[in-house]
Amino acid sequence: MNEAITLLRQEMKKAGVDVYLVPTDDFHQSEYVGEYFRAIRFLSGFTGEGSLVVTMDEAKLFTDGRYFIQAAGELAGSGVELMKMGEPGVPTLDDYIKSVVPEGGFLGFDGRCVDFRHGMELRDLLSEKAVAIVSDKDLVGRIWKDRPALAESRVFILEDRFCGVNAKDKLTKLRAVMAKEGADIHLISSLDDIAWLLNLRGDDIPCNPVFLSYLLVDMEGAYLFANKNDFDEEIKAYLKALHIQLCDYDKVYETVQQLRNKTVLLETGKTNYQLIMALDESMMVVDEMLPTSIWKSQKNETEIANMKKAHIKDGVAVTKYFYFMKHAFGPDGTLTKEARETLGTDRLTEVSGADLLERYRRENDGFIELSFNTISAYGPNAALPHYAPVRGKQDAEILPKGLYLVDSGAQYFEGTTDITRTMAMGPITEEERKHFTMVAQACLRLGDVRILDGSCGVSFDYAAREIFWKEGLNFNHGTGHGVGFCLNVHERPNGVRYRIVPERQDSAPFKPGNITSDEPGLYIEGSHGIRTENLTLCKEALKNEYGTFYDFEFLTLCPIDLDAIDPTIMAPHDIELLNRYHATVYEKLSPYFEGEKLEWLKHVTRAI
Repeated sequence: MNEAITLLRQEMKKAGVDVYLVPTDDFHQSEYVGEYFRAIRFLSGFTGEGSLVVTMDEAKLFTDGRYFIQAAGELAGSGVELMKMGEPGVPTLDDYIKSVVPEGGFLGFDGRCVDFRHGMELRDLLSEKAVAIVSDKDLVGRIWKDRPALAESRVFILEDRFCGVNAKDKLTKLRAVMAKEGADIHLISSLDDIAWLLNLRGDDIPCNPVFLSYLLVDMEGAYLFANKNDFDEEIKAYLKALHIQLCDYDKVYETVQQLRNKTVLLETGKTNYQLIMALDESMMVVDEMLPTSIWKSQKNETEIANMKKAHIKDGVAVTKYFYFMKHAFGPDGTLTKEARETLGTDRLTEVSGADLLERYRRENDGFIELSFNTISAYGPNAALPHYAPVRGKQDAEILPKGLYLVDSGAQYFEGTTDITRTMAMGPITEEERKHFTMVAQACLRLGDVRILDGSCGVSFDYAAREIFWKEGLNFNHGTGHGVGFCLNVHERPNGVRYRIVPERQDSAPFKPGNITSDEPGLYIEGSHGIRTENLTLCKEALKNEYGTFYDFEFLTLCPIDLDAIDPTIMAPHDIELLNRYHATVYEKLSPYFEGEKLEWLKHVTRAI
């Protein structure tokens, strides 16, 4: 029996709630959240993203294809049933809620963790059943006795030499938009938008250099609601010079309630339900995508130059790791003495490998932290797209055979990186070789597209998927996501996928300065998983009577494992693309290697 679910049902009964919704989100609709917000993990053991619905009789976890295999394992024995979103016969989250909440009943959720747009959709959907919404009760908090505290961290200024535009100028531009929209106030609760706008960074969410906060901007100044302990005197003076008043984090609701007869610009899908419900009826709301979300996705010249520096640093670190993995085993199939000394252990495992890669990254100047938890996955584990090893619990030994996948990234003052490489650790099967080659071709083909202004990711996703679809294969995740600048590794509004998924908010037309991942993969459950990922920069290619065309430049610099490539199934243009990419990798990285490692780099980037 699941004790946590049982206790939650007891609280539901006390509160008169028939159905309780527990989302992954924090108070800011963040993709990644701090420990305080890991309510689904507390209730079910599931560590990925999704939504948990609990009734008096059942508990169901809704998640997408990225987590199907992982969720099935983590939910085993929890009493929580997996609902595979998008699969035939599986209702949507909202339709399921409507089907189980009784006529005249009550749906409950913590309104701080549900965005207003979704909350209103639920309210409208359930109105025909006269269902009332209870949004002011954190029932999970009542039973989570050892719940971690809200995060605290040190906020710091990201200097103009990294950002390219100072915060004063960004605020001036924002106020111009407010004036155009007739807005007296702009409310922002999206953490990466606040961090970007103010050129501040923090560490309240692991791997995301942001800090818990809300921002109210008016035409004269602004109010920043955050943990005051996170701000030293230098930062307070910086805010004062920008006419920003630092306020207690939890005072935002009280402040919003006092507003009268104003027009507020906000985005309902990125603002929590409870915060907007606190607005007085005299307030007018202009609901649009946050202007900062569009601006920060189009990197300026300074940001682009810095991102290229970050990717050289990161490319050196990952290529060092590539070299280590290729030389870790001796002719007898055991770890070499040098490998054991480098690892500090006698076993090469998913965790010890990830630790070494992080160590190589930490040697770089300007390193802040990882940009997400490293996916270090050997053999069948790589078939789980979001698999992550766990020290002492889930940590497979890597052997001198088969395929090893590592998806990793870092935060530097110069930018954010995200790279995936799959390596042949020794002999591989013909099927693995074919699949590896197909994935590499897909990545290279997508990076080679040229698009017309106005194109979004669904316009050209087929460039990557065609090779799989022709053989009746597919990968169950997006092909690319936007990447922030020393910010969240997943950034809207641009992305690449074969169909529009409204909740992902990543279907905006591409513009120069967009930095986007290119990461096709192939996953064979119980056998192997392969992904090759480079980050791309969208650039103007040409302009003529047909319009403006854009193409893409690879920012990521690291060899693609030629040991796993089958050139006999590649088209001549695919080989040309691979050779061209490797020539760039060698040109950019070779100055950082010497001796035996330089010769190795030359060999693994050779033309085929």
